[in-house]
Amino acid sequence: MILPPPLKNGDCIGLFSPSGPVRDPAQFEAGLQLLHNLGYRTRYTLPGQCPSHEYLAAEDRARAEEFHAMWTDPEIQAMMAVRGGYGCLRMMPYLDMDLLRQNPKLVIGFSDLTVLLNTLVDRANIAAVHGPVLTSLAGSDKKSVDSFISVLEGRIAGTRSFGDPEVLRGGRAEGILRGGNLATIAHLLGTPWEVPFKGALLLLEDTGEPMYRIDRMLTQLYVSGRLDSLSGLLLGTFDCSTEEEINMRLKDQVWKRVLELTADTDYPIWGNIPVGHLAANHAVLLGLKTTMDSNSGTMFTSSIKTNKR
Repeated sequence: MILPPPLKNGDCIGLFSPSGPVRDPAQFEAGLQLLHNLGYRTRYTLPGQCPSHEYLAAEDRARAEEFHAMWTDPEIQAMMAVRGGYGCLRMMPYLDMDLLRQNPKLVIGFSDLTVLLNTLVDRANIAAVHGPVLTSLAGSDKKSVDSFISVLEGRIAGTRSFGDPEVLRGGRAEGILRGGNLATIAHLLGTPWEVPFKGALLLLEDTGEPMYRIDRMLTQLYVSGRLDSLSGLLLGTFDCSTEEEINMRLKDQVWKRVLELTADTDYPIWGNIPVGHLAANHAVLLGLKTTMDSNSGTMFTSSIKTNKR
C-alpha cells in the first residue's frame, strides 16, 4: 500500500467534480475559504450542470478527463471532491489505473466517493482519505476539521480515539480499513469495483434512508455472504431526519438489525463512529492496516512508508 506524500503549507489542492454539480454556492465558497485559511492553495474548473443529466456535473468521460488532468498536474499535491451526490460509478470505466499508480496523490471525499476511494485502494494500492467534501467541510465540527488536518499533514500512525464508541460486540481485530457509504457499497456488489470484504474492518454509514431501505441493503450484504468474512465492523452515523429523536430511533434499529445478521460471527462491532453525513465526520485513511480494541475503545493504525514527491 502506497501512502501519498503529506501536504505542507502552501501546497495546492485540486478540486474536482466526480458526481453532482454544486447546488449551494455559499457552501462551496465557505469550504474554499476554510482551505485557504489553513494555508493551502486551490485549483479548480467549476463545471456547470450536465446538459443531458441535471444530477451530473458533466458528461462521464469529461469528469474522468478532469480527474486525469489534475492527477498529472505537478502543481497539484492532493485532490478533494467538491461534492458527492451520484455519478462516480459512471465515471469509473474511463479511469486509467496505470496512470494513477505512477503519481500517487491523496484523494479526499465520502458518500458517492466511496467507489473511487476503495478502487484506488484495491486497484492502485493507494491509500485514500474518507473525509469531508469541499461543500461539507465548513459545516464539520472542530474535531472533524482537526482530524482532516492531521490526515493531510501525515499524522496518521498510532493510537486514535473516536470519543465514546458504542461497543455492540467486544473483541480485538486487525484488518484493512475499507468501506464508506452503505448504499454505494451495496450497489457495487457484482461489479468490477466491488469492495473486498474478506479480512476487512468495514466502515458503514448512510443518510436520508428510512429503516426499511437500510434493512434491505444490510440484508443484501448478508445473504450474499459479504458479512461472513469481515475482521470487524464499524458503524458510523445513520440519519434520515432533522429531528434527533427520529435519528436516535433509527440508530437503535440499525444496531439491532446488524447484530441479528451477524449473530453467527464473532468479530467486534462498534457503533457511534463519528463518520458520515452529519457535522461529525472525522477523516480516516482507507487501505491501511488497522486494529480495533474494544477494551480501550481505540483504533491503532500501523506506520507505513510515505511515498516521496
